[in-house]
Amino acid sequence: MLKFIFLLNFITHFIKVRMLSLKICVCVCAHMRVQIQDPELFYRQRRPVFASSKDQIGESCNVSGGKWIWDNKTYPVYTEESCPYLSNQTCCQRNGRPDSFHQKWRWQPDGCNLPWFDPLKLLDILSGKRLMFIGDSIQRGQFESMVCMVQSVIPEGKKSFQTIPTMEIFKAEEYNASIEFYWAPFIVESISDHATNHTVLKRLVYLDSITNQGKSWQGVDMLVFESYAWWIHGSSDDIKEYNVTTAYRWALETWANWLESNINPLTQKVYFMSMSPKHLRSWEWKPGSNENCFNESYPIQGSYWGTGSSFTIMKIIQDILQELKIDVTFLNITQMSEYRKDAHTSVYGERRGIPLTKEQRADPKKFADCMHWCLPGVPDTWNEILYAHLLQNHRNFL
Repeated sequence: MLKFIFLLNFITHFIKVRMLSLKICVCVCAHMRVQIQDPELFYRQRRPVFASSKDQIGESCNVSGGKWIWDNKTYPVYTEESCPYLSNQTCCQRNGRPDSFHQKWRWQPDGCNLPWFDPLKLLDILSGKRLMFIGDSIQRGQFESMVCMVQSVIPEGKKSFQTIPTMEIFKAEEYNASIEFYWAPFIVESISDHATNHTVLKRLVYLDSITNQGKSWQGVDMLVFESYAWWIHGSSDDIKEYNVTTAYRWALETWANWLESNINPLTQKVYFMSMSPKHLRSWEWKPGSNENCFNESYPIQGSYWGTGSSFTIMKIIQDILQELKIDVTFLNITQMSEYRKDAHTSVYGERRGIPLTKEQRADPKKFADCMHWCLPGVPDTWNEILYAHLLQNHRNFL
C-alpha cells in the first residue's frame, strides 16, 4: 500500500512538471506569443531541441513573393521595453512615434508558410557557433532584431553584449554561441570603415582590397552579407573614377574571390541579403502627392517597385552568385520590403547619431529618414526568413 501511494504521488508530481513544461513551451514555440516569465526556470527544464519536417520550407517555396497580413495577436515578437540591446536609431516609439501599426504585420508567402520563429531552436543551431552580420547600418538593424528575438529566453547572467571597434557581439554563454555585427558598408575596404566616425565628404573605396576585413570573417560559421545603401547614397562621383554599377560589380568580384579562397563549404554557410529599399517619393505610391514616408501607417497594396531599389544592382548580385564556385544563399527581401512605406524611422530616429530636435521633426520633408527601419518591424521578418534557411541546414531533423 505504501508503495502504491508513493507511486501515485510520483506520477502526480511528474504530470505537474510535464504540464508546467508544456505551458512554458507553448509560451515560446507559438512564435513568442507571450514573453518568457521565468527564463531561469525555462533554462533548467529545457530539453534538446529538434527541427521537425514542419520547420522546413519546400524547395518550391518562394518566400519573397506574398503579401502582408494584419496580425496583432502574434506580433510584435518583442517590444522596445523587453529588449535592452536596441539602439536609439531604431526605437521609434521611444523617440515619439504615436502609433505601433507598423509592428503588427506578418509576411505571408504565396503557397507556403514560414516556420514559427523558435529562439531555442535557433540557439540549438548556433550552439558552439558564430553568426555574423556584415554590412552597414541597415545590417546593424537586422543584427539588433535577431538579438532581440533570441535574448528573452536567456536568463540574466547567462548573456552578454560587447562593443569593440568595428564589431558588436552578443553571447549566449551556456550555448557558447554568438550573434555578431561587423561594420563594412561596402564589404570591400574604404575610408568609411570606422564603426562610428565614417561620415566623410568624399568616399574612397578600394575596390580590389578586402584582406584586412576578411581576417575578422575567417572561420565564422554563418556569414550574412549586405551592401547597397552606401553605394547609391549621394552622387555618383562618390566612387572615384567609376560609376556605381561598375564599381559595385568590381567590389562583389573581389568579395567572391575572397570567399572562394577562404570559405570551407563543409563547415561554413554564407548568405547575401538583397537590397533594402527607400521610400523617398510618395508620388510613386500616391500619385499627385509630394511627400515621403512620413506619417505613413499602412503597407502599399498591389504591385509596386519604387525608385529606391535598382534592378541593375539586383542583376549584378545574381550574376556574381551564379559564377561562384561555392554555394551562397541569396535572401531576397527587396520586394516584400518595397510594400512597407509605413515602417521606416522617419522623424523618430537619429541623424548621425543624434536624436532629431523638435524643429527638425516639424520638417519631415527635409529630415525624415526613409531608409532605416523601426524595431520591432520589417527586419524581424528578414530574420524569420534567415531562420527558415538555417533550419534547412540543421542536422537534427526528426
